[in-house]
Amino acid sequence: MYLTIIFLPLLSSLSVGFCGRWLGFYGSCFISMTCLILSFVLSVLIFFEISLNNCDVFIELFYWLISDNILIKWNFLFDNLTTTMLIIVTFISSLVHFYSIEYMKYDPHFPRFISFLSIFTFFMLILVTSGNLLQLFVGWEGVGLASYLLISFWFTRLSANKAALKALIVNRIGDLGILMAIILMAIIFEGTLDFHIIFSLVPLVNDYFLKYFSFSLNYISLISFFLVVGAIGKSAQLGLHTWLPDAMEGPTPVSALIHAATMVTAGVFLIIRFSPLLEFSIIILNFLIFIGSVTAFFAAFTGTFQHDLKKVIAYSTCSQLGYMIFCCGLSCYNISLFHLFNHAFFKALLFLSAGSVIHGINNEQDMRKMGSLISFLPTTYSLMLLGSLALTGFPFLAGFYSKDIILEAANVHRNLNIHSFFGTLACWLGTLSTLFTSFYSFRLLYLTFLNNNNSSRKILQQVHESSYILIIPLIILGICSIFIGYVFKEFFLGIGVDCWNNTIFIWPNYNYTFEGEFLETSLKWIPFFCTFLGFLIATCLNLINVRFLNFLKTFHFLFFILNKKWYFDFLYNKILVYPLLNFGYLISYKNLDRGFIELIGPVGTSSIIKKSSIFLNRLQTGQLVHYIFYIFSGLFLISTFLLTNLLQFSNYLVLIFFITLFYLN
Repeated sequence: MYLTIIFLPLLSSLSVGFCGRWLGFYGSCFISMTCLILSFVLSVLIFFEISLNNCDVFIELFYWLISDNILIKWNFLFDNLTTTMLIIVTFISSLVHFYSIEYMKYDPHFPRFISFLSIFTFFMLILVTSGNLLQLFVGWEGVGLASYLLISFWFTRLSANKAALKALIVNRIGDLGILMAIILMAIIFEGTLDFHIIFSLVPLVNDYFLKYFSFSLNYISLISFFLVVGAIGKSAQLGLHTWLPDAMEGPTPVSALIHAATMVTAGVFLIIRFSPLLEFSIIILNFLIFIGSVTAFFAAFTGTFQHDLKKVIAYSTCSQLGYMIFCCGLSCYNISLFHLFNHAFFKALLFLSAGSVIHGINNEQDMRKMGSLISFLPTTYSLMLLGSLALTGFPFLAGFYSKDIILEAANVHRNLNIHSFFGTLACWLGTLSTLFTSFYSFRLLYLTFLNNNNSSRKILQQVHESSYILIIPLIILGICSIFIGYVFKEFFLGIGVDCWNNTIFIWPNYNYTFEGEFLETSLKWIPFFCTFLGFLIATCLNLINVRFLNFLKTFHFLFFILNKKWYFDFLYNKILVYPLLNFGYLISYKNLDRGFIELIGPVGTSSIIKKSSIFLNRLQTGQLVHYIFYIFSGLFLISTFLLTNLLQFSNYLVLIFFITLFYLN
């Protein structure tokens, strides 16, 4: 059962990918849906056996690498963290597969698309079930490859190809961090990469330092830093976030799968998995708080002035991932996992609802060209409103039970000596992010559904509500967005729940989770007031006519920068990309590849032979006088050379003669 859940998506991908031409549309749908639904059913059974009965399962298959003291096996670890991720991945993947049946029905390459979705799910399952870091890295690279294939699915579009390459290249930076962590772990832990062995040995190697000249770096902090770099790349934190908005060039089901259940959650999963390692480095915990809180604020602030429907939701994902990251920095890993769990459902709901809107209005994504769609798409509007309310943390919806707990934990750490500055930063930036989250969520609803329509009459006449195949996944996700937070709150955060003891390690000095329950009531109401203020600002700006907003012209430059995403792409191109390309062309290509190396290599050799042959041809004049001159010149040179060598040889003989006489005497 445990291995079946992993290999069912692989079976679906291989069968549909290689035999899709003969299986056709209905055969591909049947095989893929059967495999994914079976995987979800098995994940529920595994969740019952492991999480509810508090029983971990460790499976070893066979040896993978045996070299000197390096010993790595193919093994799988099923604990509470794994089973939680299995529920998310298989459930969201099943709904996305079902949604894609209608959304991609008329695409001529439908079997290829379903095959890519299934291989994406397979690699994510490999990642979350791995029992060692190297096997996890296989799944890590696999989801990166699958994301490239899915983002560039419509390969005839130049923008899709560029976005896929950008996602692949930017994530290589994070992948390099994981590789460095693997190398350092293999050195310090004597060739093993198994999680259980590493986590049990961490306290014994906490005082080991890497010395480089006059510098001394703690091994645990260095390994933790490289792991965090990998998480920053995969979870699109500030600095390596630029690939995430451009990934919207892929089909909408791809965006839902990447943002809700698979690729971007892999970084948060990695940090939670390595909590027994990160807890021994206060520097890295503070770094997590800083990068997560700044990302949450930056992404929420940037999303307020985006006009593409899917990019607004993409920046929302980036912001929510920032919450999860800085929550891990506060040592509240179970709260971060709870928010990841809730976020998967309402974020999938938002993306699939956006796909329903785009599908209904002839593939238009600019919100400024929409409006008044509530009359045409009432069901989609209701479900998108529900997803937006869950995202903003509206009371008693899924996001409320996890997002407010994160802010309460930040408020507690604001007064501690451990994370005093960074706790304050996370508290206020996280609270401000709720304001902007509420603002862009309701702005999206106003521009898309409630304002006057700005599209042409021809497009308006074609607007229609999506079919039941598209609506059913939205209804299921809508129900989950209402009840899932309430149902699982005690499982993740309940007092006395011991199911996380064997999975998550929290240093006792950093464990202040439950103090959030005793905060002042006024502090607990601040996030709600910020959410309401964001709604109020969005409503007022929507009601006020544009001619009364001339006072905002003083902020025109700021709005322009926000709309251009803070010019991160421009700065990266100017500072990094263009200089590297110029260096590669002027130095590597023209002076080395086409210059120095070729001159002493094949081009230079062929040029010498060619010029020598031309010179020899010119010597062949056919005149006897010239040949006599060549012969006498050659004889003269040879005789000169011989005479010179004979004189030197005679000198050597005389020297040897005198040395011999000296020794004989």
